Amino acid sequence: MRLSPLNQRRWRNFKANRRAYWSLWLFAALFGLSLFAEVLANDKPIVVSYRGALHFPIYKFYPETAFGGDFRTEAIYRDPEVQCLIKTGGIVDCFDDPEGVIEDAADGEFAGEPVQAGWLLWPPVPYSYNTINNVGTAPSPPDADHWLGTDDTTRDVLARIIYGFRLSILFALIVSVGASVLGIIAGAVQGYFGGRTDLIFQRIIEIWGGTPSLYIIIILFAILGRSFWLLVVVSILFGWPALVGVVRAEFLRARNFEYVRAARALGVPDRVIMFRHILPNAMVATVTLLPFIVTGAIGGLASLDFLGFGLPSSAPSLGELSLQAKQNLQAPWLGFTAFFTFAIMLSLLVFIFEGVRDAFDPRKTFQ
Repeated sequence: MRLSPLNQRRWRNFKANRRAYWSLWLFAALFGLSLFAEVLANDKPIVVSYRGALHFPIYKFYPETAFGGDFRTEAIYRDPEVQCLIKTGGIVDCFDDPEGVIEDAADGEFAGEPVQAGWLLWPPVPYSYNTINNVGTAPSPPDADHWLGTDDTTRDVLARIIYGFRLSILFALIVSVGASVLGIIAGAVQGYFGGRTDLIFQRIIEIWGGTPSLYIIIILFAILGRSFWLLVVVSILFGWPALVGVVRAEFLRARNFEYVRAARALGVPDRVIMFRHILPNAMVATVTLLPFIVTGAIGGLASLDFLGFGLPSSAPSLGELSLQAKQNLQAPWLGFTAFFTFAIMLSLLVFIFEGVRDAFDPRKTFQ
């Protein structure tokens, strides 16, 4: 798809900001990898070969009976007995001495019968964000098995970082888009029509802005329970006024420009004038606030999780990791991990939006 001359100029302006350009690629790589978190960190194998057939446990449910076991519940692939069943083709004696059976069947035979060996392909991090590990102490320091250690419930920190990074970014993007759409529409209507419409909207925003959002979240969660989408909706409802003031001011300034008055005289509909002619000129000021909205959404989610009013306790939360760092000062790796995760994530986003602001600024032209 070929870009228009205007978008080509914006892309050149963005690329001229080298810090923003490389931050975009680095952030895209990290976020792209996190989208495949189930493949990178999981307590289920990516592929299982059993009696010549391939199975994909991370995408499909397989009971233990599918591998020669006794239970119809999902197979626990980290269990040595289940691994023995898979590797030896379903020998029942696995339940007596799984490691010994695997060693005895390594030559392709067991008790005089041929063995059709199977195998398991594990993710790079063989733990999910909620996998409980049988380690000696909790939290445990980083080692060859847990690269960033474990938290106070023996869950792998690196796995929780991968899932938590994806969750935080998706939450911030959804909230930012939703709040921006509502805020731009409200600000555009206020600024373009002015008068009584502007006055009524301003009083509504003043009342809504004075509402204690934290109390509302606590009350709603107490009634409806904690959930990701409920938190998204509440965050959007309390986040949209952030853009109203800037958009309103730009529309108030531009509505009396000559080209706007000419469009009105020609009978162009108000919605076309607002969003095709005035809004592009207001985008610079709007984009300037976007990094604050995105980083504020991430910080708000982390703060709520830190206070215990955010996502469910079972969710992979970076804020909950920060809380564990506070409660376990004897485990400094938790604090360092939480700090560097937030620092890198927020810095990259700020650098990217700095370049986006330059790209939309018509006064800046880079060669």
